[in-house]
Amino acid sequence: MRISSTNNNGAVTLYLEGRFDTMATAEASKEIEQQLKTCAPVKSLVCDASKLEYISSSGLRVFLSLAKQYKDFRVIEASSDVYQVFEMTGFTKIMNVEKAMRRFSVDGCQVIGRGGVGVVYRIDDDTIIKVFREGTTIDEVQTEITMAKESFVLGMPTAISFDIVRVGSQYGLVYELLKADTLTACLKREPQCVDEYARLYASLFRHLHEIKVPKGGNIPSSIEREEEAVRIISRYFDAPSTDLMMRIVQAIPQGDRLLHCDLQTKNAMLQNGELMLIDMGEVGYGHPIIDLGHSYSAMVSLVGDYEQIIGLPQQLANDIWLRMIQYYFEGQSADFIKHRTEQIAVVGCLRNFTWLSLSNSFPDEVIRHCQEIFAERVAKRKDYILSVCDTFKDWTLE
Repeated sequence: MRISSTNNNGAVTLYLEGRFDTMATAEASKEIEQQLKTCAPVKSLVCDASKLEYISSSGLRVFLSLAKQYKDFRVIEASSDVYQVFEMTGFTKIMNVEKAMRRFSVDGCQVIGRGGVGVVYRIDDDTIIKVFREGTTIDEVQTEITMAKESFVLGMPTAISFDIVRVGSQYGLVYELLKADTLTACLKREPQCVDEYARLYASLFRHLHEIKVPKGGNIPSSIEREEEAVRIISRYFDAPSTDLMMRIVQAIPQGDRLLHCDLQTKNAMLQNGELMLIDMGEVGYGHPIIDLGHSYSAMVSLVGDYEQIIGLPQQLANDIWLRMIQYYFEGQSADFIKHRTEQIAVVGCLRNFTWLSLSNSFPDEVIRHCQEIFAERVAKRKDYILSVCDTFKDWTLE
């Protein structure tokens, strides 16, 4: 067995090659110890297992010892056979072990969606790939897969994710979507069909909001996520602004309905006359006002460039959303729909800023712009916003 290492200011990587069997364990353990002494002080430790052919139980004990010594210990690029040993013995539950992934290039691929979490590319007629932003962990990617699978079982129409890949230094998630187009692309191609697409859009929302999420599953509470997002972005806003945002969150009624929480037209794909969802990283359960508010924040009150983010002219994006909400509440009076839209808009103004919780690396000018917009759209309208929040309790669920 051969062992080598690199040291980047205390960030140490061990490269393991060959068979980590019982015969090799004693010598390999001494060699690892010696190389780590040479690299001291070690701030973080990664074991690159891309050339590790086999590992025995005695070899696993060496990894366990390293995991106990180094807080940020990780095993990366483990082959399927080696990863299976870690998984079957339960080691994947007590240390970070990353399976080797195939490499993928998106050079020349069409961008079909862009957001705070990542960028979606079309690979061919059959597949798309979501490339997560830099810094996304494998656990976050796995969480999205878990949410997609659990939501699918509950009845949410979702694209099937079947492979995690590497795109440069980032993770990618490959989805199977046979000859599907985003709702954004359909609208751009056929703006005269906006009413037909609005009906489909509303039907998708209604379908989701009829699904009750049972207790004890993996799908998280959307209200708890909103509260956490406000706590995270409190570093950008003063105490009165943070307090106002938290009061909006706390006024939202409880609920048990399935929510996508980012249902923009670029995250809905039309396949054989049916809309299916992608980008499942924010799926949760709660009251439908959260889902509709998040959608409103993107399609109507977006803070940013509509063309770049949504892919539609602002007027067309506004039009389909406003038509959609008419169909969502079809059969209700104009006054009723106006009242519900006001409630949704208040939750939407919250989402216009909580997306800042998605990253720690937004440019200062983006933060300043959001602060200015908050002062104009929210802080100046505090009394009105709180008066609308007081009416949330009239939106009861059957």
